[in-house]
Amino acid sequence: MKKHNGMRPQDIVVLLKIISISDGKWRNIDIANAIGISPSEVSEALNRCKIAKLIDSKKRKVNINSFTEFLVYGLKYVFPTEPGAIVKGTPTAHSASPIKEHISSDADVYVWANAKGTHRGQAIEPLYKTLPQIVQEDKLFYELLTILDTIRVGRVREIQIAIEELNKRLKNAW
Repeated sequence: MKKHNGMRPQDIVVLLKIISISDGKWRNIDIANAIGISPSEVSEALNRCKIAKLIDSKKRKVNINSFTEFLVYGLKYVFPTEPGAIVKGTPTAHSASPIKEHISSDADVYVWANAKGTHRGQAIEPLYKTLPQIVQEDKLFYELLTILDTIRVGRVREIQIAIEELNKRLKNAW
């Protein structure tokens, strides 16, 4: 078995994509195509997640409790980000659903840089580079990613809302 060299951002993205597949039927190639990475990267991500006990030993079912704990308490330290320059892009963090419904509109707008984006705001580095181009195809996946960006860059109240929204979505995960 390969040596575990720590988590990588795509590991989180792979697990979120697995969670967003409602029927639980997927293959590595399906995940790879959906998030724009190679099947071997998916396999390596699943191996790292297995070692971290974020997915079961058969690498089919996400350990929701462990994964939630990692996201809530570790994500912003392992994969930190800060708002950057003003760019055109896809809304994220508290600027996108489901968080934006709870926050007043005078807050800063955060986006993932994307030439085809519809909003202008401060750039937030996505967990993985392909996300701005692919998130519109899967509503739950996009919501989970915006919740995680809120945890990564939000203020205390925004983070509390994000954790509540995350728990709502993950408690219904298969």
